[in-house]
Amino acid sequence: MTTLPARFRAFRIRDDDAGYRAGIEEIALDDLAPGELVIRTAYSSVNYKDALAGTGQGKILRRFPLVGGIDVAGHVVQSRDPAFREGDAVLVTGCGLSETRDGGYAEYARLEAKWAVPLPAGLDLRESMILGTAGFTAALALLRMTENRQVPALGPLAVTGATGGVGSLAVDIFSRAGYAVHAVSGKPEQAGYLRELGAAEVLGREALHARRPLESARFGGGLDNVGGPMLVGLLAQTAPYGNVAGAGLAASPALDATVMPFIIRGVSLLGVASSGTARDIRDEVWRRLAGDWKPHHLARIAQHEATLDTLPEAFARLLAGGGLGRTLVRIG
Repeated sequence: MTTLPARFRAFRIRDDDAGYRAGIEEIALDDLAPGELVIRTAYSSVNYKDALAGTGQGKILRRFPLVGGIDVAGHVVQSRDPAFREGDAVLVTGCGLSETRDGGYAEYARLEAKWAVPLPAGLDLRESMILGTAGFTAALALLRMTENRQVPALGPLAVTGATGGVGSLAVDIFSRAGYAVHAVSGKPEQAGYLRELGAAEVLGREALHARRPLESARFGGGLDNVGGPMLVGLLAQTAPYGNVAGAGLAASPALDATVMPFIIRGVSLLGVASSGTARDIRDEVWRRLAGDWKPHHLARIAQHEATLDTLPEAFARLLAGGGLGRTLVRIG
Protein backbone atom coordinates (compact mmCIF):
# COMPACT_ATOMS: atom_id res chain seq x y z
CA MET A 1 0.00 0.00 0.00
CA THR A 2 1.28 3.46 -0.90
CA THR A 3 2.69 5.47 1.97
CA LEU A 4 1.11 8.91 2.03
CA PRO A 5 2.99 12.03 3.10
CA ALA A 6 2.26 13.26 6.61
CA ARG A 7 0.97 16.53 5.21
CA PHE A 8 0.06 17.80 1.75
CA ARG A 9 -1.16 20.99 0.07
CA ALA A 10 -4.83 21.89 -0.26
CA PHE A 11 -6.90 24.96 -1.12
CA ARG A 12 -9.06 25.22 1.97
CA ILE A 13 -12.05 27.47 2.69
CA ARG A 14 -12.85 28.77 6.17
CA ASP A 15 -15.58 30.88 7.75
CA ASP A 16 -15.15 31.61 11.45
CA ASP A 17 -14.57 34.47 13.87
CA ALA A 18 -11.72 35.66 11.68
CA GLY A 19 -14.03 35.95 8.67
CA TYR A 20 -14.47 34.20 5.32
CA ARG A 21 -11.18 33.28 3.67
CA ALA A 22 -9.60 30.71 1.41
CA GLY A 23 -6.06 29.74 0.52
CA ILE A 24 -3.34 27.12 0.51
CA GLU A 25 -2.85 25.12 3.71
CA GLU A 26 -0.79 22.09 4.68
CA ILE A 27 -3.23 19.44 5.91
CA ALA A 28 -3.17 15.77 6.93
CA LEU A 29 -5.33 12.92 5.70
CA ASP A 30 -7.23 12.92 8.99
CA ASP A 31 -8.33 16.49 8.26
CA LEU A 32 -10.42 15.23 5.33
CA ALA A 33 -13.99 13.94 5.38
CA PRO A 34 -14.24 10.15 5.79
CA GLY A 35 -14.39 7.81 2.82
CA GLU A 36 -13.31 4.40 1.58
CA LEU A 37 -10.95 5.67 -1.12
CA VAL A 38 -7.88 7.89 -1.06
CA ILE A 39 -6.67 9.14 -4.41
CA ARG A 40 -3.63 11.05 -5.54
CA THR A 41 -5.24 13.93 -7.36
CA ALA A 42 -4.22 14.60 -10.94
CA TYR A 43 -6.75 17.19 -12.08
CA SER A 44 -9.74 19.23 -11.03
CA SER A 45 -11.52 22.13 -12.72
CA VAL A 46 -13.03 25.55 -12.07
CA ASN A 47 -16.82 25.82 -12.15
CA TYR A 48 -19.05 28.77 -11.33
CA LYS A 49 -19.86 27.18 -7.96
CA ASP A 50 -16.15 26.88 -7.24
CA ALA A 51 -15.62 30.56 -7.90
CA LEU A 52 -18.55 31.52 -5.67
CA ALA A 53 -17.33 29.24 -2.88
CA GLY A 54 -13.70 30.27 -3.16
CA THR A 55 -14.49 33.98 -2.95
CA GLY A 56 -17.43 33.89 -0.56
CA GLN A 57 -19.73 35.47 -3.14
CA GLY A 58 -22.15 32.56 -2.88
CA LYS A 59 -23.37 30.34 -0.05
CA ILE A 60 -22.16 27.02 -1.37
CA LEU A 61 -20.45 25.31 1.58
CA ARG A 62 -22.67 23.89 4.30
CA ARG A 63 -19.88 23.37 6.80
CA PHE A 64 -16.39 24.70 7.40
CA PRO A 65 -13.52 24.28 6.93
CA LEU A 66 -13.61 22.36 3.65
CA VAL A 67 -11.26 21.80 0.74
CA GLY A 68 -12.73 23.44 -2.36
CA GLY A 69 -13.35 21.91 -5.78
CA ILE A 70 -16.51 20.12 -6.91
CA ASP A 71 -14.60 17.94 -9.42
CA VAL A 72 -11.67 15.58 -8.96
CA ALA A 73 -9.85 12.87 -10.90
CA GLY A 74 -6.81 10.79 -10.02
CA HIS A 75 -5.44 7.38 -9.09
CA VAL A 76 -6.44 5.29 -6.09
CA VAL A 77 -3.63 4.95 -3.53
CA GLN A 78 -5.67 3.37 -0.73
CA SER A 79 -8.97 1.47 -0.87
CA ARG A 80 -11.23 -0.11 1.72
CA ASP A 81 -13.75 -1.09 -0.95
CA PRO A 82 -13.22 -4.32 -2.93
CA ALA A 83 -14.53 -2.68 -6.09
CA PHE A 84 -11.40 -0.49 -6.29
CA ARG A 85 -7.71 -1.32 -6.22
CA GLU A 86 -4.56 0.73 -5.88
CA GLY A 87 -3.72 2.31 -9.23
CA ASP A 88 -7.30 2.52 -10.51
CA ALA A 89 -8.14 5.77 -12.27
CA VAL A 90 -11.37 7.33 -10.94
CA LEU A 91 -13.35 10.55 -11.04
CA VAL A 92 -16.04 12.23 -8.96
CA THR A 93 -18.14 15.25 -9.89
CA GLY A 94 -20.53 16.93 -7.48
CA CYS A 95 -21.83 14.41 -4.90
CA GLY A 96 -21.30 16.86 -2.04
CA LEU A 97 -17.71 17.79 -2.90
CA SER A 98 -16.93 21.32 -1.65
CA GLU A 99 -20.41 21.49 -0.18
CA THR A 100 -20.73 18.93 2.62
CA ARG A 101 -17.35 17.18 2.24
CA ASP A 102 -13.82 18.02 1.14
CA GLY A 103 -13.36 18.52 -2.57
CA GLY A 104 -10.73 18.14 -5.26
CA TYR A 105 -8.41 21.11 -4.70
CA ALA A 106 -5.81 19.08 -2.83
CA GLU A 107 -2.89 16.81 -3.64
CA TYR A 108 -4.84 13.93 -2.09
CA ALA A 109 -8.59 13.44 -1.76
CA ARG A 110 -10.62 11.02 0.34
CA LEU A 111 -13.81 9.91 -1.38
CA GLU A 112 -16.91 7.82 -0.81
CA ALA A 113 -16.67 4.73 -3.01
CA LYS A 114 -20.38 4.87 -3.85
CA TRP A 115 -19.82 8.02 -5.91
CA ALA A 116 -16.43 7.21 -7.45
CA VAL A 117 -16.74 6.48 -11.17
CA PRO A 118 -14.05 4.27 -12.73
CA LEU A 119 -12.50 6.26 -15.57
CA PRO A 120 -14.39 5.08 -18.67
CA ALA A 121 -12.46 3.67 -21.60
CA GLY A 122 -12.29 6.45 -24.17
CA LEU A 123 -11.33 9.20 -21.69
CA ASP A 124 -8.08 10.05 -19.95
CA LEU A 125 -7.95 11.85 -16.61
CA ARG A 126 -7.25 15.24 -18.21
CA GLU A 127 -10.20 14.92 -20.60
CA SER A 128 -12.46 13.83 -17.76
CA MET A 129 -11.81 17.10 -15.93
CA ILE A 130 -12.13 19.28 -19.01
CA LEU A 131 -15.60 17.76 -19.01
CA GLY A 132 -16.12 17.67 -15.24
CA THR A 133 -19.39 18.93 -13.81
CA ALA A 134 -19.90 21.17 -16.86
CA GLY A 135 -19.77 18.33 -19.38
CA PHE A 136 -21.74 16.07 -17.09
CA THR A 137 -24.47 18.74 -16.83
CA ALA A 138 -24.64 19.24 -20.59
CA ALA A 139 -24.84 15.50 -21.26
CA LEU A 140 -27.38 14.96 -18.48
CA ALA A 141 -29.54 17.64 -20.06
CA LEU A 142 -29.40 15.88 -23.42
CA LEU A 143 -30.15 12.52 -21.79
CA ARG A 144 -33.22 13.98 -20.08
CA MET A 145 -34.40 15.56 -23.34
CA THR A 146 -33.93 12.42 -25.43
CA GLU A 147 -35.70 10.33 -22.80
CA ASN A 148 -38.63 12.71 -23.28
CA ARG A 149 -38.70 12.11 -27.05
CA GLN A 150 -36.47 14.95 -28.24
CA VAL A 151 -35.29 14.29 -31.79
CA PRO A 152 -33.42 16.42 -34.34
CA ALA A 153 -36.54 16.64 -36.52
CA LEU A 154 -38.21 18.89 -33.91
CA GLY A 155 -35.78 21.65 -34.81
CA PRO A 156 -32.51 23.17 -33.61
CA LEU A 157 -31.52 23.18 -29.97
CA ALA A 158 -30.74 26.58 -28.49
CA VAL A 159 -27.93 26.87 -25.93
CA THR A 160 -27.85 30.01 -23.80
CA GLY A 161 -24.68 31.18 -22.09
CA ALA A 162 -22.97 29.35 -24.92
CA THR A 163 -19.41 30.55 -24.34
CA GLY A 164 -19.27 29.29 -20.74
CA GLY A 165 -18.17 25.84 -19.66
CA VAL A 166 -21.56 24.13 -19.75
CA GLY A 167 -22.57 26.06 -22.85
CA SER A 168 -19.39 25.33 -24.83
CA LEU A 169 -19.57 21.63 -24.06
CA ALA A 170 -23.30 21.52 -24.82
CA VAL A 171 -22.73 23.04 -28.27
CA ASP A 172 -20.16 20.33 -29.02
CA ILE A 173 -22.09 17.44 -27.45
CA PHE A 174 -25.45 18.33 -29.00
CA SER A 175 -23.99 18.75 -32.47
CA ARG A 176 -22.05 15.50 -32.03
CA ALA A 177 -25.38 13.80 -31.25
CA GLY A 178 -26.87 14.97 -34.56
CA TYR A 179 -28.72 18.15 -33.55
CA ALA A 180 -28.47 21.53 -35.22
CA VAL A 181 -27.33 23.92 -32.48
CA HIS A 182 -28.08 27.63 -32.22
CA ALA A 183 -25.68 29.19 -29.75
CA VAL A 184 -27.02 32.22 -27.88
CA SER A 185 -24.38 34.54 -26.46
CA GLY A 186 -23.75 38.13 -25.43
CA LYS A 187 -20.20 37.86 -26.78
CA PRO A 188 -20.44 38.40 -30.55
CA GLU A 189 -16.65 38.42 -30.79
CA GLN A 190 -16.72 34.69 -29.94
CA ALA A 191 -18.95 33.68 -32.84
CA GLY A 192 -16.01 32.01 -34.58
CA TYR A 193 -15.21 29.97 -31.49
CA LEU A 194 -18.82 28.77 -31.20
CA ARG A 195 -18.96 27.81 -34.87
CA GLU A 196 -15.74 25.83 -34.41
CA LEU A 197 -17.48 23.83 -31.70
CA GLY A 198 -20.36 22.98 -34.00
CA ALA A 199 -22.91 25.81 -33.78
CA ALA A 200 -24.95 26.11 -36.97
CA GLU A 201 -25.99 29.65 -35.98
CA VAL A 202 -24.79 32.15 -33.39
CA LEU A 203 -27.48 34.46 -32.02
CA GLY A 204 -27.39 37.49 -29.78
CA ARG A 205 -29.32 37.59 -26.53
CA GLU A 206 -32.02 39.70 -28.17
CA ALA A 207 -33.09 36.62 -30.14
CA LEU A 208 -34.77 35.32 -26.98
CA HIS A 209 -36.63 38.53 -26.15
CA ALA A 210 -40.28 37.53 -25.83
CA ARG A 211 -43.07 40.10 -26.10
CA ARG A 212 -45.87 37.56 -25.78
CA PRO A 213 -46.40 34.30 -23.86
CA LEU A 214 -46.09 32.45 -27.17
CA GLU A 215 -43.92 33.53 -30.08
CA SER A 216 -43.35 31.80 -33.40
CA ALA A 217 -41.79 28.39 -32.81
CA ARG A 218 -38.11 28.75 -33.66
CA PHE A 219 -36.39 25.98 -31.71
CA GLY A 220 -36.98 22.32 -31.07
CA GLY A 221 -35.86 22.91 -27.50
CA GLY A 222 -32.64 23.75 -25.77
CA LEU A 223 -30.47 24.13 -22.72
CA ASP A 224 -30.70 27.27 -20.61
CA ASN A 225 -27.80 28.26 -18.36
CA VAL A 226 -28.99 31.78 -17.66
CA GLY A 227 -32.50 31.82 -16.16
CA GLY A 228 -34.77 34.85 -16.01
CA PRO A 229 -36.12 36.46 -19.20
CA MET A 230 -33.96 34.38 -21.54
CA LEU A 231 -35.47 31.16 -20.25
CA VAL A 232 -38.94 32.69 -20.64
CA GLY A 233 -38.09 33.63 -24.22
CA LEU A 234 -36.78 30.17 -25.02
CA LEU A 235 -39.93 28.54 -23.70
CA ALA A 236 -42.07 30.93 -25.76
CA GLN A 237 -40.20 29.99 -28.97
CA THR A 238 -40.04 26.21 -28.50
CA ALA A 239 -41.91 23.98 -30.93
CA PRO A 240 -44.75 21.68 -29.86
CA TYR A 241 -43.57 18.89 -27.56
CA GLY A 242 -40.03 20.20 -27.48
CA ASN A 243 -37.96 20.13 -24.31
CA VAL A 244 -36.09 22.91 -22.53
CA ALA A 245 -33.57 21.87 -19.88
CA GLY A 246 -32.89 24.38 -17.11
CA ALA A 247 -29.37 24.11 -15.68
CA GLY A 248 -28.29 27.55 -14.49
CA LEU A 249 -29.10 31.01 -13.19
CA ALA A 250 -26.18 33.12 -14.38
CA ALA A 251 -28.54 36.05 -14.98
CA SER A 252 -31.43 35.38 -12.61
CA PRO A 253 -33.13 32.64 -10.58
CA ALA A 254 -36.53 34.17 -11.40
CA LEU A 255 -39.00 32.68 -13.86
CA ASP A 256 -41.72 35.22 -14.67
CA ALA A 257 -43.53 33.09 -17.20
CA THR A 258 -47.01 31.81 -18.08
CA VAL A 259 -48.23 28.27 -18.51
CA MET A 260 -49.05 28.90 -22.18
CA PRO A 261 -46.05 27.02 -23.68
CA PHE A 262 -46.91 24.02 -21.52
CA ILE A 263 -50.67 23.79 -22.11
CA ILE A 264 -50.84 25.05 -25.71
CA ARG A 265 -47.72 23.48 -27.21
CA GLY A 266 -46.96 20.72 -24.74
CA VAL A 267 -43.47 22.08 -24.10
CA SER A 268 -41.61 20.41 -21.22
CA LEU A 269 -39.30 22.24 -18.81
CA LEU A 270 -36.81 19.71 -17.44
CA GLY A 271 -34.67 20.36 -14.39
CA VAL A 272 -31.00 19.38 -14.47
CA ALA A 273 -29.48 18.93 -11.00
CA SER A 274 -26.08 17.39 -11.62
CA SER A 275 -24.77 17.12 -8.06
CA GLY A 276 -27.23 14.57 -6.67
CA THR A 277 -27.78 12.46 -9.77
CA ALA A 278 -28.52 8.80 -9.03
CA ARG A 279 -25.62 6.43 -9.57
CA ASP A 280 -27.16 4.46 -12.46
CA ILE A 281 -27.88 7.66 -14.38
CA ARG A 282 -24.42 9.00 -13.51
CA ASP A 283 -22.78 5.89 -14.99
CA GLU A 284 -24.87 6.17 -18.16
CA VAL A 285 -23.94 9.83 -18.67
CA TRP A 286 -20.23 9.07 -18.33
CA ARG A 287 -20.56 6.11 -20.68
CA ARG A 288 -22.04 8.41 -23.30
CA LEU A 289 -19.42 11.12 -22.69
CA ALA A 290 -16.66 8.58 -23.29
CA GLY A 291 -18.41 7.23 -26.37
CA ASP A 292 -20.85 8.60 -28.92
CA TRP A 293 -21.28 11.97 -27.16
CA LYS A 294 -17.60 12.65 -26.53
CA PRO A 295 -16.93 16.23 -27.65
CA HIS A 296 -14.65 16.64 -30.66
CA HIS A 297 -13.10 19.88 -29.42
CA LEU A 298 -12.00 19.30 -25.83
CA ALA A 299 -8.57 20.84 -26.45
CA ARG A 300 -10.22 23.98 -27.86
CA ILE A 301 -12.67 24.21 -24.98
CA ALA A 302 -9.87 23.95 -22.39
CA GLN A 303 -9.08 27.66 -22.65
CA HIS A 304 -7.19 28.05 -19.38
CA GLU A 305 -5.09 25.95 -17.02
CA ALA A 306 -4.65 26.78 -13.34
CA THR A 307 -2.79 25.36 -10.35
CA LEU A 308 -3.67 25.41 -6.66
CA ASP A 309 -1.67 28.62 -6.35
CA THR A 310 -3.45 30.42 -9.20
CA LEU A 311 -7.02 29.49 -8.27
CA PRO A 312 -7.88 33.01 -6.99
CA GLU A 313 -7.02 34.49 -10.40
CA ALA A 314 -9.13 31.85 -12.13
CA PHE A 315 -12.08 32.61 -9.83
CA ALA A 316 -11.79 36.34 -10.48
CA ARG A 317 -11.68 35.86 -14.26
CA LEU A 318 -14.77 33.66 -14.25
CA LEU A 319 -16.82 35.97 -12.01
CA ALA A 320 -15.82 38.98 -14.11
CA GLY A 321 -17.41 37.41 -17.19
CA GLY A 322 -14.19 36.08 -18.71
CA GLY A 323 -15.20 32.45 -18.45
CA LEU A 324 -14.70 31.35 -22.05
CA GLY A 325 -14.73 27.56 -22.22
CA ARG A 326 -13.24 25.57 -19.37
CA THR A 327 -10.45 26.08 -16.85
CA LEU A 328 -8.56 22.89 -16.01
CA VAL A 329 -6.75 22.68 -12.68
CA ARG A 330 -3.52 20.68 -12.79
CA ILE A 331 -2.67 19.28 -9.36
CA GLY A 332 -0.64 16.09 -9.81
